[in-house]
Amino acid sequence: MSAWKRAGVAVTAVAVVTGVAGCQDGDGKAAGADKAQTQSLGDITKVIRTAYEKTSAAKSAKIRMTMELPAGLEGGGGTMEMTGVQGWDPTVMDITVKGSMLGAANGGGPDKMRMIMLGNVMYMDMGAEQAAQMDGKRWMKLDMQAAAEASGDKALSKSMTGGLENMNQDPAKQLALLLDSPNLKHLGAEKVEGAETQHYKGTLTLEQMVATNKSLDVLSEKDRAALVESVKKAGITAYDTEVWVREDGYPARMDIGMKSAQGTVTMGMYFSDYGSKATVQAPPAKDTVDLFEMLKGLGAGGGKA
Repeated sequence: MSAWKRAGVAVTAVAVVTGVAGCQDGDGKAAGADKAQTQSLGDITKVIRTAYEKTSAAKSAKIRMTMELPAGLEGGGGTMEMTGVQGWDPTVMDITVKGSMLGAANGGGPDKMRMIMLGNVMYMDMGAEQAAQMDGKRWMKLDMQAAAEASGDKALSKSMTGGLENMNQDPAKQLALLLDSPNLKHLGAEKVEGAETQHYKGTLTLEQMVATNKSLDVLSEKDRAALVESVKKAGITAYDTEVWVREDGYPARMDIGMKSAQGTVTMGMYFSDYGSKATVQAPPAKDTVDLFEMLKGLGAGGGKA
């Protein structure tokens, strides 16, 4: 039980970051990246809008993600790499995760893990060794919405309603946000994993991001203000998006970064095989332990959930 408690509590942080965070990768740096932009704002807008329409219609793709948390963050930061398939209409994901962040979080658990996401719910395969301690149950379930509601944070709970189809889980919505950037620019032509692309970048302040993020429309003005204030207290000041668009109009790569006083939390995503079938199923209930219910039980027993 102690091993599951240790691994479960720690891996929660990894799961939440996977759901809501935004590594800038060294691939494809443009020789002319700091030259004057070569496309007009009208041309840029047309390219990004077309990429948005194509990505939205595709609904899914194969994906490889790299994530990096700065050392200044509590826990010391780290890196992760995720590969698999992602769908954004509906929100599903079946990925394999590995990296220093996962190993540190698990406190001796597996250094490679399969994760499945269906809407608000994430399932983590903790491996055979952990399963042996839990009657053969190797899957850990984390219901994000239930956890948000139990936190007592009304704004957080409301923003989670309807699933994790937020800007960071849906590349189409990310492109829509990029269109709202007041400093959207073209950085030039680059190759990304052998494909010819055009590189674009835009930045939004926290206030601009909240104002343009339609997934927060469920919040009242009071709740929205409370959410902004809580994010400010966490030190997040700006939100960057870069995208590399292929000649066929689909994004080949997208980088997302959240700037804070501790450094920039960044996530790089590489896409291929748009429209790939994203059939994702939850593990059998008999093989699953509900992390949130387990933590509530620990709390009732005198521990801190």
